[in-house]
Amino acid sequence: MGSVNVNRNVSDAFYRYKMPRILAKVEGKGNGIKTVIVNMIDVAKALGRPATYPTKYFGCELGAQTQFDFKNDRFIVNGSHDASKLQDLLDGFIRKFVLCPGCDNPETDLIVSTKKGTISQGCKACGFHGPLEFNHKLNTYILKNPPNLNPAAQGASLTEGKRAKRSSKKVNGENGERSGSPKSEEENDIVGAPEKMAKPEEDETDWAVDVSEEAVRARLQDLTDGAKGLTITDDLEKTEKERMDLFYNSVKQRKDAGTLEQPATAKELLAEAERLEIKTKAPLVLAELLFDGKILSEIKKHRVLLLRFTHDDPRAQKYLLGGVEQVISLHKDSLLPKVPAIFKIMYDMDILEEKVLLDWGSKVSKKYVSKELSQEIHSKAEPFLTWLREAEEEEESSEDEEDDLEIEYDDRAKATPLKETKVIVEKPKPLEDDEGEDDVDIDAI
Repeated sequence: MGSVNVNRNVSDAFYRYKMPRILAKVEGKGNGIKTVIVNMIDVAKALGRPATYPTKYFGCELGAQTQFDFKNDRFIVNGSHDASKLQDLLDGFIRKFVLCPGCDNPETDLIVSTKKGTISQGCKACGFHGPLEFNHKLNTYILKNPPNLNPAAQGASLTEGKRAKRSSKKVNGENGERSGSPKSEEENDIVGAPEKMAKPEEDETDWAVDVSEEAVRARLQDLTDGAKGLTITDDLEKTEKERMDLFYNSVKQRKDAGTLEQPATAKELLAEAERLEIKTKAPLVLAELLFDGKILSEIKKHRVLLLRFTHDDPRAQKYLLGGVEQVISLHKDSLLPKVPAIFKIMYDMDILEEKVLLDWGSKVSKKYVSKELSQEIHSKAEPFLTWLREAEEEEESSEDEEDDLEIEYDDRAKATPLKETKVIVEKPKPLEDDEGEDDVDIDAI
């Protein structure tokens, strides 16, 4: 079966945190096809989490239903899924719900408060303790099924949970008049009499909670920033357009407050985009709110914020290009002549990569603006794109020349010892002078 590092970003062969590699088996046909994770119990044990958590995480990420058969240790995800794909998804679960934010070790426990609706993480390796950093659909499931809860009592279509509840009701005589003999019913009535007498007193107590707007606001003030981030909302259930609108409002609020240039604001907006699961498309919103007719100066001004969203993300860079096209269409007269300068400054500041720009330049699209305007923008950008292509060709040719030079240098290096030995053989001049002096002395005699 083999094992892998819990944190697969660590390549150390002696890394002591190991887990079994996921084994998946596809069963059924047609609409009834499903994937059984054969060794989920062993994988979850290595991670220190209930086996239901990673299984449910797979369901959230794949948009598939999950089933748990605790009696036979079968954890099922509907549909046909490859083991390598599930292994990659498991890396996301480990990063979000297992690894410590402080030391990156998996020696963590989840601390769930169902009353407050919060999930915290405690690390036994470094002592870190803090709220869970990620707001995921799985958070709702964890709140309803804390780690210390017996998995068989969590109730699912294939579990023994519901049957266990039904059997307990029968034992306690809660299944109607047929559950016991008249004698046992009389005994139950006698035993339960004090409880029935105590109920009216409990009912008299007023347990109402003040739900007025002022009271709710006061309770929210008592929450820490981390706890606020863990408050379960239904934002992820909204459509993508609605989530984009939420992100638009967040950026606009900070723009109106004049805090967009602060590094902390860039981190907050990135976290908000990741929470809403729209990070890749977020540059469309940023382009709309950050840029106008003075786009050249605004690119420099908001470089840090833009890099947060586009660095090493070609798809996000393509969406930013689409947003720039839309801005150019709004300020066509002033910005169309500046197209080469706009792309040049974004390239120089590492906001846009060379490959993304060349891919964009190879095709005229009407996705964001009309095809005619898109063609105009591409025509204006052609001098810059040509410069990029020529620069790339020069780099390739210079690399080839360097390779040739290295070969010539190696040949000369091998010939060097031979030249040195020749110099050593031809060196002894003092001996010739001595022989000359001997000849002179003989003639004189």
